[in-house]
Amino acid sequence: MDRLVEVLRGPALVLAFCCLVGCGAESRPVQLSGSIFGTTWSLSYLGAPDAVSPAQVEAELDAAFALVNRSMNHYDPASLISTFNASDANVSIQVDWDFAYVLSSALEISAATAGAYDVSVSPLSDLWGFGPAGPVGFPDQTEINAVLEDVGVSRLSWHSATRMLSKDSPGLKLDFSSLAKGYAVDLGADALDGLGVPHFMLEVGGEVRVRGQSPRGDAWRIAIERPEPGARGGIQAALRVSDTGIATSGDYRNFFEYDGRRYSHLLDPRTGYPIQHDVVSVTVVHGSAMMADAWATALTIVGSAEAMMLAEQRGLAVYLLKRSEKSLEVMASSAMAQWLEEADSP
Repeated sequence: MDRLVEVLRGPALVLAFCCLVGCGAESRPVQLSGSIFGTTWSLSYLGAPDAVSPAQVEAELDAAFALVNRSMNHYDPASLISTFNASDANVSIQVDWDFAYVLSSALEISAATAGAYDVSVSPLSDLWGFGPAGPVGFPDQTEINAVLEDVGVSRLSWHSATRMLSKDSPGLKLDFSSLAKGYAVDLGADALDGLGVPHFMLEVGGEVRVRGQSPRGDAWRIAIERPEPGARGGIQAALRVSDTGIATSGDYRNFFEYDGRRYSHLLDPRTGYPIQHDVVSVTVVHGSAMMADAWATALTIVGSAEAMMLAEQRGLAVYLLKRSEKSLEVMASSAMAQWLEEADSP
């Protein structure tokens, strides 16, 4: 996913958002940061009880991140998801509660998007060169068809009551990249709530949760970046948010060109090909950072018309940028109005 930056801190933490935070001397926040899941995390908080130290806060976040890492990090061969991915067909594995919750959420979005969003798309990502091995050549239709035999959540056998999971194809692999970081943010936010921290902004690899008030004493302000291929762009629009999650997805950073055409890292599992439509980026505001992340990815894949239809049907707060000849066109759902502060012309 795309990333966020806090403008007044200078160094870029993430790329797709800017957090516009001003700090008065009377409300200077505590700031923590680190590395996890192959990316970075950052936290700004204030108003914590006197008995709660920064070291205790960091320890609670580390515990939340470690839980997600053990369960859902498909780059870790010892994780639960890697164990499942390496399993044979028709071998049932009991997954942990957190894995079950994330998988069930993913399956709901997959059903809502008629399969456009699918967490078993990993073999396709590898084929197109977006996996850990990198580019492997432009695939032909025969190769795509062969890989599609191992893609599709319909090939899963999932019993949510017992948390037992199996697959009917040994090549099927799950990838929770569009949910796991957001889920880690949600768990971290829960931990901060448990410590009695009333005001914070927590970000992991671009997925964000905010609570309470910013150091200025008002809502947290998040700026949506104007997409610029290969570089950080200016501010497209500003959001004023509190007690919610924010995520963005786009096709303008991770792509390759072949024979004069651009191919996005976002793949449509229904066709086996990278998306080829008008959406540039989608920002979603949702009570859960995990759901914001997953929906931002899903809506980017389905295209602008279907994305906005789904947003209105489901009451999703969505800010979408699409290509319109040589400019960018803004589309915003009704539910986004409560968060949208202003929007600049592209």
